[in-house]
Amino acid sequence: MRQTASDRPGVAQPVPERDIPDRPWGRIWFGALALALLLTAGWEWHWRAFGVTPSYRNSNGQWAQQRRRIDAGEGDALVFIGSSRTLFDMQLPVWKRVTGEQPIQLSLEGTSALPALEDLAADPAFHGRVMVGVTSSLFFSGFAYRGDAIRDWRKESPSARIGTWLSMHFVEPYVAFYDPDYALETVLARQPWPVRPGTHPHMSVRKLSLSGEDRNTYLWPKVAEDVPYRDLARRIWAQSWQLPPPPMLDTPAKVRAVADAQIARAVAAVKQLRAHGARVVFVRQPVAGPYLAFEDRVEPPALTWQVLLQRTGAPGISFADHAELQGFEPPEWSHLSRPDAERYTARLAPMVERAFAGEPSVQALAAQP
Repeated sequence: MRQTASDRPGVAQPVPERDIPDRPWGRIWFGALALALLLTAGWEWHWRAFGVTPSYRNSNGQWAQQRRRIDAGEGDALVFIGSSRTLFDMQLPVWKRVTGEQPIQLSLEGTSALPALEDLAADPAFHGRVMVGVTSSLFFSGFAYRGDAIRDWRKESPSARIGTWLSMHFVEPYVAFYDPDYALETVLARQPWPVRPGTHPHMSVRKLSLSGEDRNTYLWPKVAEDVPYRDLARRIWAQSWQLPPPPMLDTPAKVRAVADAQIARAVAAVKQLRAHGARVVFVRQPVAGPYLAFEDRVEPPALTWQVLLQRTGAPGISFADHAELQGFEPPEWSHLSRPDAERYTARLAPMVERAFAGEPSVQALAAQP
C-alpha cells in the first residue's frame, strides 16, 4: 500500500472541519432553558398539589454531619440510635424542653441500631449516653437498609461534604420535589405496569416523614390525615408478613440463631462502651395492630427483648410494660403522628433519664397518673 505524507509518523494530520449550520442559536438555547424551567415548575406544582412541602432529605451526608459532632467535642452527648420509630417518635425540641439537653439524632430508617452502636463503641472519643431504639423485626434480624451511612461516614470526601452543604442551604429548604420518592425514575417504576406471571411485585416504602436541619424528624401529616395514603402505607408494611421470609430466616431455628447473634453483638458493644465510660438504655417504641402481632410472633419479647436486657445488663423501657407509654395509635401501625410523638417524648424523657442514672424508680415513675 502506498503511504502518503499525511500517513507518515511525525507528519501533522489535517484537522477535520465540520460546517456549523447557520441557525438562531441564541433563541434556541433560550427556548430550551425556558422549556426546562417550565417543566420543572410543573413538576414542582404537581407535587405541592399532592401535599408535599420542602424538607431536608435526611441524606447520608446529613447523618455524617451529626455524627461528626461527637468527635468535634460532644463526646459526652446523649445520642439516639435506632430505626425509623426512634427517628420519627423522638422529638428533639420536646426532649430539650423537658430535660434541658439537646440529643444527637443518629437513627436511620429501616436499619438495626446495632451498626451505630458498634460504631460508637469503637470511638474512644465517645463517653456519653446512648438511647438505643429496638424495633424487633430489624434489631434481632440485623437488617441494615442504610448501613452504608454508618460504614462510610469517615470516608466522606471534601466534595461530598460541600455537596451536602450546598444542597441543605440552597435546594432542600425551597424545593418540594427534591426527594427520592419523587424522582422521575422512581415515579415511573411504581406505575401499574403489567405483571409477569409467577412474579411477586414488591411495593417500595413511600415518603413517610419530614426532617429538619438537625435531623429532627416527624411523621408526614399526610400519612395520618389522608386515609388512602395511610392505607397504602399499611399495605406496604403488610408485605413483611405476607411474602415468604428470606432463606436465612425461613425456620424458627434460623430466626433464633440470627437473633442470638445480634444479641451477642449488642453484649460486646455495650461492654466496650462501658469501658470508656458510656451508658446505654434500650427502648421499645410503640407499635400497634398487625405490625405488633407480626413482631411478637416472629421475635417474641420473652426470647429476644428480655434476653437482650438480661445478657447486656442494661436497663430497658418497653411501651408494652408501662401504662404511661400506651394509648398512642400509630396511624400506619408503626410510627406516631407528630402531636402524639411530642406527648410520647415528654413522657418518655424523664423515664430514660432515671434509667441512665440507674435509679430503681423507673417503674414507679411510669405508674404515676
